[in-house]
Amino acid sequence: MKKTLQIARLELSLLFYSPIAWLLMIVLFFQVAYGFIGAIESMQRSQEWYKTTFSFLTANVFTKTGQGIFSNLLNTLYLYIPLLTMSLISRETSSGTIKLLYSSPLKISQIVLGKFIAMVYYDLVLIGLVSLVALGGGVSINHFGYMQVLSALLGIYLLLCAYSAIGLFMSSLTTYQVIAAITTFMVFAFLSYVGSFWQDKVFLRDLAYSLSMPGRTMKMLAGFVTTRDVIYFVVIVYIFLALTIFKLHMSRDGRGLSFRISSYAFIILSGIAVTYLSSRQQFIAYYDATATKRNTLQQKTQEILKQTGNEPIEVTEYVNFLDGTYGRASADQRIREQDRWEPYLRFKSNIILKWVYYYDGIPDPYFYTGMNSGKSLKEIFDKKAKFLETDADRFKTPMEIHRLISLHNENNRLVMQVKYNSQSTFLRVFDDNDFWPGETEVATALKRLMTRSPKILFASDGYERNIDKAGGRDYKVLTNVKTNRSALINRGFTIDSISLKGQEIPADASVLVIADRKIDSDSLIIRKLRNYINRGGNLLIAAESGKANSSLLNLIGVGLIPGSIVQPSKDFSPDLVTPRITKEGTSLSVVLNDDFINGVPVSMPGVSGLAFKENNGFRIKPLLVSSEKDSWNRTGKIVLDSAKLVFNSSAGDQRGAYPTALSLTRTVGKKQQRIVVTGDADFMSNGELNQGNFRTANYDFANALFSWLSNNEFPLFVTHLPPNDNLITISSVQVKLMKICYLGVIPGLLLITGTVLLIRRKRK
Repeated sequence: MKKTLQIARLELSLLFYSPIAWLLMIVLFFQVAYGFIGAIESMQRSQEWYKTTFSFLTANVFTKTGQGIFSNLLNTLYLYIPLLTMSLISRETSSGTIKLLYSSPLKISQIVLGKFIAMVYYDLVLIGLVSLVALGGGVSINHFGYMQVLSALLGIYLLLCAYSAIGLFMSSLTTYQVIAAITTFMVFAFLSYVGSFWQDKVFLRDLAYSLSMPGRTMKMLAGFVTTRDVIYFVVIVYIFLALTIFKLHMSRDGRGLSFRISSYAFIILSGIAVTYLSSRQQFIAYYDATATKRNTLQQKTQEILKQTGNEPIEVTEYVNFLDGTYGRASADQRIREQDRWEPYLRFKSNIILKWVYYYDGIPDPYFYTGMNSGKSLKEIFDKKAKFLETDADRFKTPMEIHRLISLHNENNRLVMQVKYNSQSTFLRVFDDNDFWPGETEVATALKRLMTRSPKILFASDGYERNIDKAGGRDYKVLTNVKTNRSALINRGFTIDSISLKGQEIPADASVLVIADRKIDSDSLIIRKLRNYINRGGNLLIAAESGKANSSLLNLIGVGLIPGSIVQPSKDFSPDLVTPRITKEGTSLSVVLNDDFINGVPVSMPGVSGLAFKENNGFRIKPLLVSSEKDSWNRTGKIVLDSAKLVFNSSAGDQRGAYPTALSLTRTVGKKQQRIVVTGDADFMSNGELNQGNFRTANYDFANALFSWLSNNEFPLFVTHLPPNDNLITISSVQVKLMKICYLGVIPGLLLITGTVLLIRRKRK
């Protein structure tokens, strides 16, 4: 070991007596520092002048893909190392000094390891320079994510060491330094892009991905460190150092071709075997370096996975070649999809992932028009398969997929079927920016397989709001639009309609909803409702002023205040009222905490205030309250197209903070009965949920209501800790001083130190 370190010390001195080494240090530091100063300067100015708020500053400045300075560094990092490694061994072979080394009492392994250790030390110097910029982040950002940055630096350092081992091997293959540098560039370029090659080929997909190094470093930049990735870099170093040692041995000993091939094969296969074993799920250890643990499933989800025990979970993804979602789940996207499941595999290794590709028609009125006009389904498929150069034999025919599963109700759209213990449920994708199901949706699907899904029944025989219509006043968007992430059907609920006149309210109903009933309820319906309430059934009554609500509300001792609340504004009709969530309202669900803190309102057009006549043993809490300052109750007629509405006490206008939603609770038997009454039925309507004129909490409030009414079993509302690194803590003057230091002083000191050292070396 002593001789190895002596060689390393000598090689390191040669590196620092090289102008290339100093130049690369200066260029790399300047690249990172320039990106850091630019980001901090821009954010500080925005924060100071425009009061801009930020979040996840550590990630946004340093590690975010396509934006962070470390992630941008990965795109150019492979350009630095070949200029240093090109001469490590080719210099010895071209000058003839390699023969002296062979004849010396040194082992070839000592020579190779000594040169590699010199590069390891140099790489450490590069990381040290980058760390100076990271320290600037610690000074500039409050609650700086030191551990995530250390994770990123570890990833970059391992990548540099792997590049150094590869460059050392390439240098041993030729006596020409330039050729060694060029071939090293080519290998690095191949390793940078090989992860995107052959992703549609089953056999080559995993092999290509395993050869891609920057992709593994990106996970560490995200603060997600695994033993699999660390061992992978160690194995890469082992393979190329072993190849280098063996190559030099063969140059001296001249063994036969079969021996060389078998030796090379042993080195490579042994490395692949270690990599394969270390990538088995049961052998992987994880560390989440982020402050908010964003790479780790929340405790709720972990508990659900734990409850599944040792039984496997099977996830089968059905992908329709003719649907517009095919591009998101085609075979070349398989690795990305597996990465999305890794957080779940971390806590349950026997989740089995399967993919089924097929083609079938889609419910699109334009599907058989245009270029598809007059063509059969098979002809359309063959034409598209030929255009995309896709193997048509991999896809099941409509007849084959129909025998396997019926996806008609899913519109033959991309969908995942999750199976556990003979139970199954669908896990869908959505028409939003995220597209894929998140942790909330996955956890909800898993829980549905183990517990009874809460059944929500909407009354439908009194011209109530319809759950199957897409009109502005109806409830389809909230209840059963399958492509809507926030729809109740995707939040774990079973949704159905019920005729109160023609059907008995089933005992397994979790919640009964009566929304804007327009005809008076006869004695039969009142009797059914009274029995339902008396036995402790949970109920939501969304009332509207002037409609047939009094007989329903009298059952629980609540009434509508005569008149309507008005809230004049510059941009909207005065009957559009925006009550705020109360502190008591946040007890419905944690999802309302953020809306309460930020004062996000719930839009309620034509809402009436609520009053409770008697409590009947109920404990009553206001959930939403109108603004006493900006609104009032008007008992007279509201003329919406008249001049600006003004308060008129003589006309019966009354100011006050009126409750527009109430919760009622009491104990019936061994359960807590939960009832909600609102003075408006539009807040859950398709029109208000798609309100785009201003930010509202309607979706959150509606979901929170049904969560509370179903005893908070569903939805799960998986939320991560909020970020703390959200403030730039330095002034503009300090930014300028930091700019001078990073872009002037430190590069200048490096330049002066390198120049002095090189001059002294030349004089000697």
